[in-house]
Amino acid sequence: MSADDAAPESAWAKLQKLFRTTAFKLSLAYLVIFAACAVMALGYVAWNARRVLDDQIVSTIDAEINGLSEQYNAGGLRRLINVVERRSREPGASLYLVTTAAGEHVVGNVAEVPAAILSRPGQVETAYARGSTDGEVHRAIVRIFTLPGGFRLLVGRDTEERDRLRGVIGRAFGSSLAVVVLLGVVGGWFVASRVLARVDAMTVTTRAIMAGNLGDRLRLAGNGDELDRLALNLNRMLERIGELMRGLREVSDNIAHDLKTPLTRLRNRAEAALAGSDSPEALRAALEGVIEESDGLIRVFNALLMIARLEADDRGAALAPLDLGPVVRGVGELYEALAEEQGVSLTVSAPDGLGVTGNRELIGQALANLIDNAIKYGRQGGGTIAVAAARAGDAIRLSVADSGPGIPEAERGRVLDRFVRLEAARSAPGFGLGLSLVNAVVRLHHGSLALEDNAPGLRVVVTLPARVEET
Repeated sequence: MSADDAAPESAWAKLQKLFRTTAFKLSLAYLVIFAACAVMALGYVAWNARRVLDDQIVSTIDAEINGLSEQYNAGGLRRLINVVERRSREPGASLYLVTTAAGEHVVGNVAEVPAAILSRPGQVETAYARGSTDGEVHRAIVRIFTLPGGFRLLVGRDTEERDRLRGVIGRAFGSSLAVVVLLGVVGGWFVASRVLARVDAMTVTTRAIMAGNLGDRLRLAGNGDELDRLALNLNRMLERIGELMRGLREVSDNIAHDLKTPLTRLRNRAEAALAGSDSPEALRAALEGVIEESDGLIRVFNALLMIARLEADDRGAALAPLDLGPVVRGVGELYEALAEEQGVSLTVSAPDGLGVTGNRELIGQALANLIDNAIKYGRQGGGTIAVAAARAGDAIRLSVADSGPGIPEAERGRVLDRFVRLEAARSAPGFGLGLSLVNAVVRLHHGSLALEDNAPGLRVVVTLPARVEET
């Protein structure tokens, strides 16, 4: 751990780290989106409320005008002036004004209005001064009419209530937006801090793993969220890496142990040839022994290289549709003579039509390894070796069964590793790579390998996915 990692973070550094988290940025983005939606919603409410109030004011003005029209029709201008004078003294937001053609005030509760307004018949919103001479300018929606003789009639309604409501909505809008922003920031900080705490815990664990403690695992919160799924997959990856590391150590140990003997024999034969007789026959025999030992070592390293390539899936592009039946029968024919020589009866049952997607050479090599092992170890039982392939639902099952001593159940998982040989098989030739190669081939073909009891003997079952025929 570096000195920077060991030094405690300042509060500002922690806050900056919090602001840079994806969770905080997402919370901020959601806040902006929500605030924009809230602004549009409140803006629509304010606009709609103003429109409703304006319509209500206009409706009130229309009602006032209808009433004054009836009075005018009934008693003429004088009766209209009397009605306007009486209504002007009543409290309320209604506005009335009657002026001469020159704009002189006749009657009404409006003290002053722009002269240009009186010469513009129709509805308009304007500023005006009330008759109370309070000096305050108000706003109103008014309608102007021209009466006989040039008189002007103004009927309107003060908009103070509308403006007051608009102010209330504006203040509510501002306070609501402030609350939304505050809650969004606090919520974003809360969510981001929780996520950051879990990420920091993962960081501490990964640093410990990088430092060499491969047994550490990321802790799960148990709620099944995306961080839990990520931690679970990382733990599985660490388990796999640990298995590979253990396998690498075991392979290194096994290579050092199992290759030491042939290398020693190789050196001893070469040394004996140098120190022994000078006859060509002796030297030739020594060289043949050296070549034989060298060929065995080359086969070991070729097998290791093939297993490594298979586990790396370098041959995945070579998979093609094939019928497993002819492949099984062909490999069986190659080993019939060897089985007969060893006193073992070899039977093969593999019909046509067992379609799989695979590599013919690799499957043949894997099957050859299984039959070779069965002959090598199964001959001790003096019985038979049965090779069978058949369809089982959506899979193809390939089995090789012998009547030999078999493999104890506790050891069946271990013999699939490289260079693993049981004590009973130490006397037989080989390096313990056959089943490892078969297992690598099966994994490349997305299949499964199982070792079962044949009572007596061993049954190796390879299950491969059946090829889906195109229609």
